[in-house]
Amino acid sequence: MDFLNTYLIYLIPVFGLIGILFMIIKSAWVTKQETGDASMNELAGYIADGAMAFLRAEWKVLGYFVVVAGVLLAWSGTTVATSSPVIAISFVIGAFLSAFAGYLGMRIATKSNVRTTQAAKTSLAQALKVSFTGGTVMGLGVAGLAIIGLGSLFIVFYTMYVVNTGGSVNGEAMAKALDVLAGFSLGAESIALFARVGGGIYTKAADVGADLVGKVEAGIPEDDVRNPATIADNVGDNVGDVAGMGADLFGSYVATMLATMVLGREIVSHDNMGGIAPVLLPMVIAGLGLIFSIVGASLVKIKNETDSVQTALNIGNWVSIILTAVATYFVVQWMLPNDFMHLTRDVIPGTTDLKEGSLVFTKNGVYGSILVGLVVGTLMSIITEYYTAMGKRPVMSIIKQSSTGHATNIIGGLAIGMESTVLPILVLAAGIYGSFFFAGLYGVAIAAAGMMATTAMQLAIDAFGPIADNAGGIAEMSQLPPEVRHRTDNLDAVGNTTAATGKGFAIASAALTSLALFAAFVGVAGIEHIDIYKANVLAGLFVGGMIPFIFSALCISAVGRAAMAMVEEVRRQFREIPGIMEYKAKPEYEKCVAISTKASIREMVAPGLIALITPVVVGFIFGPEVLGGLLAGVTVSGVLMGIFQSNAGGAWDNAKKSFEKGVEINGEMHYKKSEPHKASVTGDTVGDPFKDTSGPSMNILIKLMSIVSLVIAPHLNVAAGHNAHIQKEIKVQSMNVHQIKVEKKA
Repeated sequence: MDFLNTYLIYLIPVFGLIGILFMIIKSAWVTKQETGDASMNELAGYIADGAMAFLRAEWKVLGYFVVVAGVLLAWSGTTVATSSPVIAISFVIGAFLSAFAGYLGMRIATKSNVRTTQAAKTSLAQALKVSFTGGTVMGLGVAGLAIIGLGSLFIVFYTMYVVNTGGSVNGEAMAKALDVLAGFSLGAESIALFARVGGGIYTKAADVGADLVGKVEAGIPEDDVRNPATIADNVGDNVGDVAGMGADLFGSYVATMLATMVLGREIVSHDNMGGIAPVLLPMVIAGLGLIFSIVGASLVKIKNETDSVQTALNIGNWVSIILTAVATYFVVQWMLPNDFMHLTRDVIPGTTDLKEGSLVFTKNGVYGSILVGLVVGTLMSIITEYYTAMGKRPVMSIIKQSSTGHATNIIGGLAIGMESTVLPILVLAAGIYGSFFFAGLYGVAIAAAGMMATTAMQLAIDAFGPIADNAGGIAEMSQLPPEVRHRTDNLDAVGNTTAATGKGFAIASAALTSLALFAAFVGVAGIEHIDIYKANVLAGLFVGGMIPFIFSALCISAVGRAAMAMVEEVRRQFREIPGIMEYKAKPEYEKCVAISTKASIREMVAPGLIALITPVVVGFIFGPEVLGGLLAGVTVSGVLMGIFQSNAGGAWDNAKKSFEKGVEINGEMHYKKSEPHKASVTGDTVGDPFKDTSGPSMNILIKLMSIVSLVIAPHLNVAAGHNAHIQKEIKVQSMNVHQIKVEKKA
């Protein structure tokens, strides 16, 4: 036990290495599977080439951004004592690993799709095994890289700034180490935002174009080989839902651990690790969650064609969560002392401010917060599944309203999206209050860490969906027998639900993470309180509430413009290339791929700059308290917008897919190409940018703005302290002048 106490900090990256080792083993297994006939391989090659073309174009633009931002961070690190130019190196490493995590996921996805199609020729069980193993590779890669990167950099910075200087765990030395480490999270989240927005614009421009001309105008299936936009559509599944989601959850994973570590520095802990246990705990929990995700993933399997794929996924997910919950109890009991104190002021709802060092918590309270986080994550997934799954009341209500036309379908979907915010927000509110009750703001942060512990498993389930979707597309384009498409459709239907629940999980984790980052920002910026009675703070609150709306507007407008160009190109090819509809001529797929690539790279810049620049401008012009008001407004508005858009889009999508099997409306059966089905296609088209572009980007928006604020907080603290000193001098001089006047009168 003494050995573990001494060397635990060095064992944390080992958890990540284990994840990478299993990732390599599973990736090798997928690669060995059969890829099918020449036609299937040709189509898969188009998809893989298109995905890589997008990534190369995106990385070129992001490369310039990383260099410029790195230089600015290096300069800023020289201006305050609690930072360092090394933050630029941390930033670059975070950006690189975030991009690399997305790349790993996309590469295995483009290998798994055609192999899943081939496996579907034999059985549903084998198709699930291939597609889910591909998703597992991504999940393990993302979690493994995050733990290795954060754990290794923390060892380096802790040694440089604390151990080598003899600094205090609770003092400025540790504050400097964590501020430099925050650069890693900033790099990760920056790349995640551009990857998510750019990938979302790409996939939805192609999807909308393929749907409007292919399905609605030409009356051909969604993934028909005659549709010029179908390759771009399948590429989009990879760059948006795989590479984008991988970078997204990589950023969330890192940001959650970082926020908890920053708040852990403010705790006096008389433990066997030199007082550093509260800082190490979130990384240890993440490492355990990674190991148990490997265990859970191994249990995802079915035997018969009639077995439930969703049940198999749920078993693996539940096992990983339960094992993490049990193991975490023993880890908390071992690492933490019986009780510990906050160094900084904290506030309990309904009471007055507590003075420094007076707020005491127990290790059982910390474990209680972790359980709250796990429960919140589970409930968010269940609620999201209810609002987006086929056969449930919300989706059935949209189907019913499709019978009276396109407009009522849109009205029904919007209403369901708005209604779907109620239960998640109540769960989040209860989770925030409960975790705070158990262990203060550190409890809120560690609850988020508990929720994110099984990220590898969550991401494996999420990435399985786009792989299955691509497999179905290849089956359709290759004109394989109906039973093959039936199996891939089975996987794809479950994948739609898991994608929606994954987005619900992501926004819930973002809400708790952003609150923890907000608390860390307040502490580092030296703000005693944020007073909304002040006009400037209230103004900041309103401006913050507006940002998710303009951000969404830019994303949705970008999809609309790119989709218009895609529609015109598809119409041109149908018009000018004779023989496409008779299978005598091959469409020019590469032109549609180029349209989506150029549009997404061009349009992703403006939303990204809003998230990066706004906190800097507000913080340095109006001060940290106004910036705090801005962050509060962004967080609340962004969480609501994220839930509303993701669930509305998911419900519209599954309402449309329900017609493929046939639905009963007022005693009459309706199938594809019926009038209600056409109305549902319109709803799905409207919902596409909601659920795959702007909605999922909300969680990165609120986290990135919080991390930017945390990084600039030491600079704002110095500026605020300087201004306070000036104000004090002015006040003293004013009092002296007043005293002189009084004396003269006397």
